[in-house]
Amino acid sequence: MLIAFNKPFNVLCQFTDRSQPPRATLAGFGLPKDVYAAGRLDYDSEGLLLLTDDGGLAHRLTDPRHKQDKTYWVQVEGMPAPEKLQALRDGVLLNDGPTLPARVQWLETAPALWPRDPPVRFRRTVPDAWLAVTIREGRNRQVRRMTAAVGLPTLRLVRASMGPHALDGLQPGQWRWVGE
Repeated sequence: MLIAFNKPFNVLCQFTDRSQPPRATLAGFGLPKDVYAAGRLDYDSEGLLLLTDDGGLAHRLTDPRHKQDKTYWVQVEGMPAPEKLQALRDGVLLNDGPTLPARVQWLETAPALWPRDPPVRFRRTVPDAWLAVTIREGRNRQVRRMTAAVGLPTLRLVRASMGPHALDGLQPGQWRWVGE
């Protein structure tokens, strides 16, 4: 089985948390038993998370050798100059090595998203912009590190799609079956 879930901000991609105080987990969303996340989405990121009960499917969805595109809508601090966008497209050098080239598009209007709780801080004197960033890797906090490396710190990160699967109107905390 395969489930698409819109992971809210500040929710762990696991069903238990041993930290004190405990943080919100997937256990609070009525998901079927015996499923687990195919890949990760950081605690402070939002959007599409695929869950499955099939280890082989989870591997095909997340292993970089299978080249599954992952597209993120990224709100960044600052205005993306053409050379910064090109650097992201070419691949940037991170502390764990260079990234593969990414597809990057500056979005002239923000994607139609739900409000985030708590909201992203707003600063009148600092502009922000939205990018659509598509990568095929899945390193720890990769998109955030990539945008920071070119001088565009991430303010909000929402995974919009993974391979052929997309949010398609799911609201935070909602899920639907997308396959067997």
